[in-house]
Amino acid sequence: LELADVKKGDKLYDLGSGDGRIVITAAKQYGARGVGIDLDPMRIREARDNAHKAGVDKQVTFIAGDLFKADLSDADVVTLYLLTSVNRDLRPQLWKQLKVGTRVVSHAFDMGSEWPPERTESVDGRTIYFWTVSEANKRAAERIATARAAR
Repeated sequence: LELADVKKGDKLYDLGSGDGRIVITAAKQYGARGVGIDLDPMRIREARDNAHKAGVDKQVTFIAGDLFKADLSDADVVTLYLLTSVNRDLRPQLWKQLKVGTRVVSHAFDMGSEWPPERTESVDGRTIYFWTVSEANKRAAERIATARAAR
């Protein structure tokens, strides 16, 4: 969250949100609004309970669903703890949906050589990757969509 420079009023999405700790911390410590998305309904229930206990249930939402079908267009920050292969599959969606300047942070897994990180930090022996969505990413998303449509 520090690497992403999360600020009060930011809208944060955590993809693969698990127990909700990232979204809850963003709300509680930084004043952000947050959405957690996870496939597992049990984890979503756990995250909602955790948000209620932390007193941030009005600032956060947890959705049981497929992150590939999510609308992330209003995000200021996206956090990920997904395998590199999932990140690579997700990358065109991020480039297409996210506005220029959106910050993306991934714990432990990168986005492949097509989107090298702007920064890499080591935190407690774990690697954290950071990107910012650019105009070039938006153009690349258009090229990918055009190529897929031509198939």
